[in-house]
Amino acid sequence: MGTGRRISITTRITLFTGVVAVALCSLVAAVLMFAINRFVTDSLVEEVTAAGGRVAVQLERDRLEYPLAQRRSRSLQVVDSRGKVIASTPSLFGKPPMATFTPDGTNVAESVVCGGAFLIGECDIVVAQWAHRGREKWVVYSASPMVPPLVDPLLAAAVGGGMAVLAGTITYIGYRIVTVSLRPVTAVRAELDEINASSLDRRVPVSPGDDEIHELADSVNRTLARLEGAMERQRQFTADASHELRTPLAGLRAQLEEAQLHPGETDLNELLAHSLSDLNRLQAIITDLLLLANLECSPPKLRERIDLATLVRAEVSRRADPHKVRLVLAPEVSVDAVHSQVGRAVTNLLDNAERHAREAVVIEVRAVGGSAEVIVDDDGEGIAEADRGRIFERFARLDAARSRDRGGTGLGLAIARSIANAHEGTLQVETSPSGGARFVLRLPWVPPDDDDS
Repeated sequence: MGTGRRISITTRITLFTGVVAVALCSLVAAVLMFAINRFVTDSLVEEVTAAGGRVAVQLERDRLEYPLAQRRSRSLQVVDSRGKVIASTPSLFGKPPMATFTPDGTNVAESVVCGGAFLIGECDIVVAQWAHRGREKWVVYSASPMVPPLVDPLLAAAVGGGMAVLAGTITYIGYRIVTVSLRPVTAVRAELDEINASSLDRRVPVSPGDDEIHELADSVNRTLARLEGAMERQRQFTADASHELRTPLAGLRAQLEEAQLHPGETDLNELLAHSLSDLNRLQAIITDLLLLANLECSPPKLRERIDLATLVRAEVSRRADPHKVRLVLAPEVSVDAVHSQVGRAVTNLLDNAERHAREAVVIEVRAVGGSAEVIVDDDGEGIAEADRGRIFERFARLDAARSRDRGGTGLGLAIARSIANAHEGTLQVETSPSGGARFVLRLPWVPPDDDDS
């Protein structure tokens, strides 16, 4: 199976420039030679006309002088009114008139005549002029061989050589421009070839100026920065996940080894209860990790129109103590979202609020501007402003007052923010009027007039 030859951009552009340069220079050479030919031909016609006019004036003064032509390549004939050749240059002695046309309606006429009185295969420019001889009108024919298409071989060679040099110069200039223009691209490629997973802190060189290559290098550097950040988050996440998974596994292993060493002293029901608790925690962590991975890999697709008041009411009704949660729900606050994911975000916020609330949790649904808001307040100790960015990190640990998990996986708030981001929304933490924490989930609001349900 054959493979096509790789042709670089520099080679392709140089070849294109060369072909265009050759075509344009050839066209210029052809136009230039045509213009030179026309100029020489017009000059030749003027000369031949002047030579014939001189002889016509001599005839009218009855003072015909020889030689009739001053150049050997010029031919002249004097033809009387009966068509008889009265005088001619030596090359036409004894030959019939070189032409039969006369200057009808004008004093001078010209035409191209081939053969006849001239050599076989030769074409001449013939100019006919009237000469008044008494009461008769005689015709003076003056002629010269036509100008060759290339005028002169040396002139054609000079024009062709000049155009070839011009085409070569244009091609070389094009090559140099492409080479210089693509030099920053080569530097970017070379730098990218050396960058690997262990050197993502490196950046490609950015060329000076404000052109497309500068924008390309800047875009590559931004991509590398995002990739470096993603890799760093992945490393941190892997370390945190390993730590979180290792803790229940270590506890489960210790309990089983203890039971294996002292089977007679082991309470089977207690062992099973502890083991199932650790397994439930492992399962919850793994499930949350998979959900986070799915949210980051693919945006939600199966969206539907959701009334947030109905959704919140349903989520609260499933809780062990729904009366602990006070509802402030505005009607007709709808969003286009994945029902299960928004429900999961609300559940996670309620779980967090209940873990840290002293007595009550308040959840409010309202529409503000173009956003539908779900607000969850608790009357706990609140969150310091310095920690409000960290609490959305995976497995984040704050001070002891809010780090007591009591059954959480440490991923609830991270999942809630990922769900908000996946739905073009936001999740922020503020201070509750009661002094605790207030979480505000904002999603794009669908006004009632646009509701298709």
